[in-house]
Amino acid sequence: MSPPSPVDRSNIRTAVLPVAGFGTRFLPITKAVPKELLPLLDRPLVDYAVAEAAAAGIERVVMVTSHGKDALPDYFAVNPDLERHLEERGKLDLLERMHALSDLVDVVTVRQRDTRGLGHAVLSARAAVGDEAFAVLLADDVIDAPRPVIAQLMDAFSPGRAVVALMDVPRPQTARYGVCAGQWLSPGRLDVQSMVEKPAPADAPSTLAIVGRYILPPEIFDLLEQTPPGAGNEYQLTDAMAALGSVTGVVYQGRRFDAGSLPGWLAANLYYARKRPDLAQALDELLKDL
Repeated sequence: MSPPSPVDRSNIRTAVLPVAGFGTRFLPITKAVPKELLPLLDRPLVDYAVAEAAAAGIERVVMVTSHGKDALPDYFAVNPDLERHLEERGKLDLLERMHALSDLVDVVTVRQRDTRGLGHAVLSARAAVGDEAFAVLLADDVIDAPRPVIAQLMDAFSPGRAVVALMDVPRPQTARYGVCAGQWLSPGRLDVQSMVEKPAPADAPSTLAIVGRYILPPEIFDLLEQTPPGAGNEYQLTDAMAALGSVTGVVYQGRRFDAGSLPGWLAANLYYARKRPDLAQALDELLKDL
């Protein structure tokens, strides 16, 4: 019997989507509707993240969920009754969209017992991910890019290193992000030498903030298990990456919206409506009326 083939630790096949949070910035609607299912036009936020992963060649998505989030995997599952209904009524264009949705990627769910920070959510996916490098996408961060941002990060990945997406932010906003400093390897690519989670503006080592796209090596799981609670008494992914000591930052190309906040969600809806030929004129007329 031949030995098992070695795991390809450089091919990114799996993405983790942490979707277990309460979405408190959108209460009261998120008491009943998962934040990731809030609509961005006629698609929920989570659809944009999964579509980005699929466009980058990712085959499987691990959703880290919690109580009350069962509708998230249901959104991507086959619904025979709905498909039969559409077919019987000749709504073949909608039927095709339903098929495309369920064929995007394989969706696996993991239940997170306690929501204790991004690091804890990623660690909860360990058994599902296995011993290979993987992507992490935060559905709150909607990024319109000429090339999927997670694919831009894949270009910079090498085994044993983490890769994070970076953007430059005004210094007063550094307290909302993990912030990196280091040496430039090439234009737009940083060898990260320090990382601080949500520093006060006066203490921030730079204004290069991490946004919700990561490529992580499997070694991160052992480090997450050893990492004590950090900022906010939560298990911070940035602390584990700092312990890894091998991190590349990529200043991505694209336009990002913080759709986890009401102003950012509204801006994203207006932006994407303006890009849609079937909505742009109606939007302009509506804004004039208002």
